[in-house]
Amino acid sequence: MKTNIQFVQMPTSESMEEYVHQKLNKLYKKYEWVIKSDVFFKKENDPKGEGKICDLQLSLPGPKIFATSNEKNFEHAFKESLSDVEKQLQKRKQEMKPYM
Repeated sequence: MKTNIQFVQMPTSESMEEYVHQKLNKLYKKYEWVIKSDVFFKKENDPKGEGKICDLQLSLPGPKIFATSNEKNFEHAFKESLSDVEKQLQKRKQEMKPYM
């Protein structure tokens, strides 16, 4: 599985990259048919105090799965996006039919 992490118009964070790899490796072990993941971290000016955006896109057989979240920090944004993606993966797994 290939993981692509991008920090859009902001400095990269080694600890955040390590955290993302750790969480996505667990996801890859659970859903072996995931091909690739793209994670984008963006920062936006938001008067509510939020503005840390995480976009998560997974490539797999069939249509791609995408989730985005806007939280107070990047870890919470990634957790929220990962949770949304896992729900979509479970739904996709139930729809898959074994061909024997």
